[in-house]
Amino acid sequence: MSKKQAAPAYGGQALIEGVMFGSRDHTVTAIRRKDSSLDYFYLPKKQKPLAQKLKKIPFLRGIVALIESAGIGSRHLTFASERYDVMPGEEVEQAPEESSKLAMILGVAAVGVLSFLFGKFAFTLVPVFLAQLFESLAPGKTAQILLESFFKLILLLGYVSLISMTPLIKRVFKYHGAEHKVINAYENGLPLTVENVQAQSRLHYRCGSSFLLFTVIVGMFIYFLVPTDPFWLRIVNRILLIPVVLGVSFEVLQFTNSLRNIPVLKYLGYPGLWLQLLTTKEPDDDQVEVAIASFNRLLEIEEHGIENVEVVETIADDHSSTIQAN
Repeated sequence: MSKKQAAPAYGGQALIEGVMFGSRDHTVTAIRRKDSSLDYFYLPKKQKPLAQKLKKIPFLRGIVALIESAGIGSRHLTFASERYDVMPGEEVEQAPEESSKLAMILGVAAVGVLSFLFGKFAFTLVPVFLAQLFESLAPGKTAQILLESFFKLILLLGYVSLISMTPLIKRVFKYHGAEHKVINAYENGLPLTVENVQAQSRLHYRCGSSFLLFTVIVGMFIYFLVPTDPFWLRIVNRILLIPVVLGVSFEVLQFTNSLRNIPVLKYLGYPGLWLQLLTTKEPDDDQVEVAIASFNRLLEIEEHGIENVEVVETIADDHSSTIQAN
């Protein structure tokens, strides 16, 4: 199988001053520290038998993937938020709990996956109450669902626009763009040089940002299939349908990705790409270098094994350790 065919196995996540890339069995982060050096973090993906079986079932596999991404991503995010400002030779001090949580919330908000999980109930229910307030102006099931979906879209766009104004998130969004550019360059079979990577698009069909938007669109169509009255039943079915919306949205994301090279049909994925115009920014060369380093380290580990790769910060059984090359 060519590199271009194998590329969909790779995904990524933007972090605080770095990028994480993952494959089926491995995840690697590279971050740029304040002294301009690079630091790496490695976390293996534990292949749990039940999870592997569920990943083969359409509509369930998306929920499993989200849960796994949330757990793995949070550990890489913690490493990035605690490590990037530590000078070589210094001990990593445990950040205060409140500060650590704040850094995690901000970083996760930038990349979408965990912020989506933590805020899903509010994101789902607040538009319901807002639409209900305008029932006199928009009566009936169809009008209420359309209004609810409109408020949900406004909340999503407003939230992304608001956090993108902070300096920290602006930089994370640039690393998000660097992540996409590296994946695009790899999938196009190009050598991973700064020049080649910078020439690529900062948008990608498999991005979690696209998934977020699809939940709004998919949810709207699913809600037409269930009753909206009485109001309490509307609340209940919105909550119960959360995993359904997630599962179907994941399949839609995979479907649009499979059509991205087909004329006309490729436009089905464009709404998600439009949202990425907000969640990604053009990276500078330094940020692209970090993303390339992270992806190359992942490829090295896949080819040679973690025990044969240069010193990499790693985690095993919840205790930090270092693996040295033989």
